[in-house]
Amino acid sequence: MVRLTSTFLFLACIVSAAVSTPVATSDFHTVPLVKKVSGKTKSTKALIARDLRRFNIDAAAAVGSEAATNEDDTYVLATQVGTQTFELIVDTGSSNTWVGSGTKYSPGSTATNTGKTFSVSYGSGTVSGTEFTDNVVVGGLTITKQSIGDGTRSSGFEGVDGIIGFGPVDLTEDTVSGSTTVPTVMNNLLSQGTISTQVLGVSFAPESGADEDDSNGELTLGGTDTSKFTGTMTFVAHTTASLYTDYWGITVSGITFNGASLSGSASAIVDTGTTLIYIPTAAYNSFLSASGGKTDSETGLASWTTLPTGNFAFTISGVSFTLTPSQFTIPTAQYADWGLTSGKFYGWIQPGGTVAADLNFIIGQKFLENYYSVFDTTNNRVGFATRA
Repeated sequence: MVRLTSTFLFLACIVSAAVSTPVATSDFHTVPLVKKVSGKTKSTKALIARDLRRFNIDAAAAVGSEAATNEDDTYVLATQVGTQTFELIVDTGSSNTWVGSGTKYSPGSTATNTGKTFSVSYGSGTVSGTEFTDNVVVGGLTITKQSIGDGTRSSGFEGVDGIIGFGPVDLTEDTVSGSTTVPTVMNNLLSQGTISTQVLGVSFAPESGADEDDSNGELTLGGTDTSKFTGTMTFVAHTTASLYTDYWGITVSGITFNGASLSGSASAIVDTGTTLIYIPTAAYNSFLSASGGKTDSETGLASWTTLPTGNFAFTISGVSFTLTPSQFTIPTAQYADWGLTSGKFYGWIQPGGTVAADLNFIIGQKFLENYYSVFDTTNNRVGFATRA
């Protein structure tokens, strides 16, 4: 879920800064996540429309006038605010924490109305209301006086109660009246001494069958969980490229299929709130050509009559992070859920647009389900390792 900022007006430049090192495990706290299916219908075109509009790309070229779906497929975290528990989207593409789109917020004795208004636009939805501070409990860890938006007016968030934002604090700029920025959940965990390093680990697991609403994820607060990955953690510096630097932006030095180059260096953001993988449209067209695929007019997805035989890969900090054909295509057991036709193969990789200033490169859940990811504010970097 990408929060829109005013820097969409500027063209992104490319800055290469990457490092690859082993990672040491710190004291950390783990929190289980649930993959939640919400909304009335799972539609691929509606899902693509939501993802594209989320980061301010016109979805018409990809899916026509298809309406964006309501948070069909996302990871949620049970979060206690005051005495209430909310199901909140885990979002590294935004940084505010707010509630009220589903279960309504009832401020109790620990809540303080700051008298300030808040408003956030996500492209695929908006929320506004009043800022409170309140006690928040995440995985048994208590945060006092956390900024909480009481989302009395919201659209595009049916089926969930709000968002818990894990993006950089700069994404909260100008979202609360009278405040330049507001501390995030991770900021406060660190400043209140609950964690010793501002590091977030994310473990997702892909669903291979037709089951839904699985407890198949984990957040690691304040360190990394080595049981969730194998081999060496590869880190890449948080990019300084315009626009992408506001988010968890990184430099991807290349995209390949079956070892052949599809694209040179480009900036991308890593977003747990985006479902699919979006690459620059030129790279997507080269991917289809190299793999023998085409864009399916009925679903808006990349499709093939036979399963591709080559691996798709991102090169990050000199390391190739591959997705096999079975990883970048939709499991056949899920075809009925998505209304897909048998006899074809469909992909999770989509065109993100032609202009880098539109955030046309988004590394979403369908990549992250195969790799453990680390969002390290203390050292200003993002890390990846093969999921255990």
